[in-house]
Amino acid sequence: MQGTAPSPHKEVEIKLELAPASLPALKRLSLLQAAKRTQRRAAQVSVYFDTEKQTLRKKGLMLRVRRQGRHYTQTIKATTDPGSFERNEWETDVGGKKPDLKQAKGTALEPLLTNKLRRRLKPLFETRVQRTVYSVGNGAQAIALAVDQGAVDTGTKSLELCEIELELERGRIKELFDNARELTTALPARLALKSKSERGYELIDGRQDFPVKAIEVKLASDTDARGAFRMVGLACLKQVIDNGPAVLKGDPEGVHQMRVGLRRLRAAMSLFAALLRDSQTAAMKTELKWLASELGPARELDVLVNRVVAPVKKQRRRWRGMPSLSQEIAKRRGAALARAREAVESAHFRALTVDVAAWLHTGQWTDPQDDLTHDQGDVAIEEFAIAQLTRRWRKVRKKGRALAQLDERSRHKLRIQAKKLRYATEFFAGLFASKRAVKRRDRFLPALENLQDALGDLNDIAVHEKRIAAIGAGQQRSNPSRVFAAGLLTGREDARTEAAMAQATEAYAGFAKIKPFWR
Repeated sequence: MQGTAPSPHKEVEIKLELAPASLPALKRLSLLQAAKRTQRRAAQVSVYFDTEKQTLRKKGLMLRVRRQGRHYTQTIKATTDPGSFERNEWETDVGGKKPDLKQAKGTALEPLLTNKLRRRLKPLFETRVQRTVYSVGNGAQAIALAVDQGAVDTGTKSLELCEIELELERGRIKELFDNARELTTALPARLALKSKSERGYELIDGRQDFPVKAIEVKLASDTDARGAFRMVGLACLKQVIDNGPAVLKGDPEGVHQMRVGLRRLRAAMSLFAALLRDSQTAAMKTELKWLASELGPARELDVLVNRVVAPVKKQRRRWRGMPSLSQEIAKRRGAALARAREAVESAHFRALTVDVAAWLHTGQWTDPQDDLTHDQGDVAIEEFAIAQLTRRWRKVRKKGRALAQLDERSRHKLRIQAKKLRYATEFFAGLFASKRAVKRRDRFLPALENLQDALGDLNDIAVHEKRIAAIGAGQQRSNPSRVFAAGLLTGREDARTEAAMAQATEAYAGFAKIKPFWR
C-alpha cells in the first residue's frame, strides 16, 4: 500500500567495518549482552537506482528501494559534506520494488527529475544483508546498533559486507563516538566513511580498494569559519580512511594518497589555528605526527626507487655495486611499506581515526570558553578565507624573492608554505565564483603547483642524498662496491641541483606574475 509523502530528517550514523570472524567476539561484548533482549533480526534486500552515467551519485544523491518481508521502503539520501556522519534522508513506504518518483516531491531529488532522467533510471546493484538490531542506551540516549552481514551484488560481481552501524535515535552525537571507541578498542573494527552505495558504485567501476584522491570541498558562502573547518577536516579524514584498504594491500600509491589526506588535514589545522587553541587539539597534532612518521619512509623510498634507481637500471648502467645497492634500497622500501601497513592495521590507527572524527564533531574547539577564539569561529568563511589566502600568499612571495640565496632548510620551509597556500586555494576556491575570479584561479593554481613541484624536487634531492648516504655508511670494508655505487647515485642527484634550482626560480617568477583570484 502506498504511503504518505516523505518527511525529511537528519540521519546521524557511524559505520564500522569488521571481519565476519570477529562477529562471535562482538556478540560476547557487554554492550551487546546488555541489549540482547532488544535484538531484532530481519533479512533486507536493497536495490539502488541511478542512470548508466551515475547522475545521482555525481550530485551526492542516493535512491534505493528496500524490501523487508513484504514491506517496501523508498529512501532518498543527500550528502553535501564529504566524510560527514550526518545526511538528509527522506523515507516513505511504496507499493513495490520500483521507485515511486511521485514521492520524491519536496526531496533533494525533485529538482533533477526531468522526463529524461526518469526514463534513464534503472537498478544498478543491490545489497542483501541479514540485519540484527540492538537498542543501546536508555533515558535521554537511544542508539540503534545494527550488525549487517551479507553482500553487494552488481549481477556480475559481488563483494562481502560485514558492518556495524550506530545510528543516533535520541541524544548527543558524543555518545555515538563513545560507543564506536568502545567497539574499536575491543575488536579489530575500523571506522568506515564509505556507504553501502559507494561500495556498490566502486564494484561497478572496478575500483574497490583502489587509492583515493582528495575530494572537492564545497563551502557555502553563508558558512562560518567553525563550520567550514569541520567540513574541510572531515573531507581530509575521509581521504585518510578511504586509502586504508590500498595501504593494507601494500600499494605505494595508497600510502601516498593517505599521506596527502594527512597533510591536507594538518594544513587545515594550521589555516584554522585561531579556532584551535586547546589542549585536545594539541593531542590530535601529536597523534597525526605519529601517523605521518609511520607512512613517511615508505613514500620517500618509493620515490627514490622510481625516480633515481629505476632510470639508472633502465639505462643499463653497469656500475660496480649497483645491483647490490638497488637490492638493498628495494629491501628497505619493502620494509617501509610493511611498517606503513602494520601502522594502519594497528589498534593505534583505529583509535586515532575515531578520535579525530569525534574531535571534529564534538571537540573542545567547537565550544571554546574564551571570547576571542569563539568570535574567530563566528567569522564568515569568505572573510576568513580572504585573510588566510592573503597572508599565505604574501609569505610565499616574500621568501620566494630570495629563493636563490636560501639554504636547504629555508627552501624546505618555503615548500611547506607553498603547499599550505595550495591547499588553502583548493579548500576555498569555490567561494570565489565570479568570471574574473575563476579566470584568475585557473592561472593561479597551476602556477602555484609548478612552484610546489619544483621546490619538491629540490627537497627530494636532499632527502635522496641523505638516504643513499645512510645505506652506504659503515660498509667501506664489508661492501665497498655498494659504497661506490651509492657515491655515484649521490653524485647524480647532486648534479641535478643546479637545474632544479633554475626550474624553481623560473616557477617562482611565473607565480609572482599571477594576480590573486580572491581580490
